[in-house]
Amino acid sequence: MKVVFFSLFLVYCFAQLSNAALPCGTVDMKAASCVSFATGKDAKPSAACCTGLQQLAQSVKSVDDKKAICRCLKGAVNNFPGVQDKFLSQIPTACNIKVGFPVSLTTDCEKLH
Repeated sequence: MKVVFFSLFLVYCFAQLSNAALPCGTVDMKAASCVSFATGKDAKPSAACCTGLQQLAQSVKSVDDKKAICRCLKGAVNNFPGVQDKFLSQIPTACNIKVGFPVSLTTDCEKLH
């Protein structure tokens, strides 16, 4: 369950990686494999992590979608005390995903555009 919640946060952090039309369970499954990298356990994001996040990025329809998922993910990340900003911020580059804003545990969901 913790992997699922963190995954939600991760997805949001990659801006175009979120879509409110998707159930949180779907988002969780797409990003679950990113947890090991975000906590520093893996040296790089897995192919499954990058593929899942790219699929989510392709499903974004609006800024409101991003904000909604962001709020969901921000609440969920509290279940992952080992998540580190330094790893989280590397995922977009490592996965070749453009997000257009800083990826951080402190990203303000309401300021997304």
